[in-house]
Amino acid sequence: QVQLVESGGGLVQPGGSLRLSCAASGSIFSIYFMGWYRQAPGKQRDLVATINSAAITNYADSVKGRFAISRDNAANTVHLQMNSLKPEDTGVYYCRLHSSTGDYWGQGTQVTVSS
Repeated sequence: QVQLVESGGGLVQPGGSLRLSCAASGSIFSIYFMGWYRQAPGKQRDLVATINSAAITNYADSVKGRFAISRDNAANTVHLQMNSLKPEDTGVYYCRLHSSTGDYWGQGTQVTVSS
């Protein structure tokens, strides 16, 4: 079993920054990628950013140039640095780990961008 624990969400003003972290523990084998997804109220869960085992990153167009995903392979941790935040970035951010043994999600952390 794999557990994902997210941290770092909160309330921030437009233009501000937040850093999300996700720590994976448990029976982890052959991680293909880790990433962040977000779900705004009344909307589907969408990709924000992913990073694979070769450190190749992928971003949603809406966050390119503002967000940066990074990964600590030794610690099975992934981070999301979010800069120049906008109200439309508001939502619950979920960490995802995709490995040879399955697909795992964290419980989510709320990010609210508001003045």
